[in-house]
Amino acid sequence: MAKPTCIATRMIRRCRRPLLAARAVVHWNAPMWPALDSSVRSRSLSWYGEQMGKLEGKIALVTGGNSGIGLATAKRFASEGAHVFITGRRDGELAAAVNEIGKNVTGVQGDVAKLGDLDRLFSQIKREKGRLDVVFANAGTAKYASLGEITEEVYDSIFGINVKGLLFTVQKALPLLPDGASIILNASIVASKGLPSWSAYSATKAAARSFARTWTTDLKHRRIRVNAISPGFIDTPGLHELLTSTETDQETRAMVKSMVPLGRFGTSDEIAKAVVFLASDDSSYVTGVELFADGGFAQV
Repeated sequence: MAKPTCIATRMIRRCRRPLLAARAVVHWNAPMWPALDSSVRSRSLSWYGEQMGKLEGKIALVTGGNSGIGLATAKRFASEGAHVFITGRRDGELAAAVNEIGKNVTGVQGDVAKLGDLDRLFSQIKREKGRLDVVFANAGTAKYASLGEITEEVYDSIFGINVKGLLFTVQKALPLLPDGASIILNASIVASKGLPSWSAYSATKAAARSFARTWTTDLKHRRIRVNAISPGFIDTPGLHELLTSTETDQETRAMVKSMVPLGRFGTSDEIAKAVVFLASDDSSYVTGVELFADGGFAQV
């Protein structure tokens, strides 16, 4: 005689059958999944204990991805399932960055201020991947120069990379971007603060913040989201080089820490996590914003 079973046990057995069948579909029909929206794939697979990355199957670009915030972001993008293209002006640093990221990465040497280099970059992306889902326009430079001491060389250098390079990076990427893509611009808290000797640099970052607003309206018909990330004082090789170029390096560092509510410099990875948020479906209803990641420095 068959053993009696309670109603709850019979219900569990019935529920398990479609779940087991669905597991088989997940594993045997893997090629169909890239065609689905990434958020749907992620939610579906999490039912079966297989959590996918936030950028699974995406193609991303990080300019200036060979060090600092760019490198940290490229590593995060790759770990979240994206294939990431990174750029850098120096071959040695670029190769080292590619090696450090390790997987899902392609390095392309070039200068964002040179339009020929950008054309070569996007031709390669089109040839190898055919599209671009995420652009992090990160490449930038900073130099101290008080009003009265700003030379044409300093102006051309800062504006050439931070404004011209950023603008044409995004504009030349547009043909590769599908509707609903994400663009993130690296701005800075200096656009919101009146820091001495940083007027030219601050102006370039104010331009980046303005681009996020105006490009949001320019691209609204394609549902392409454009946002700006504004880091505070972040412990990067670039900031280290800038601070050590003065005789008051240690005093400046102590002053900064005392002015930041969290009492410290930020890390590149902390900014990278914020950029992943803006790049992913987690921020699907966020566009035109300036996201501050500054330890509270520009907020109080």
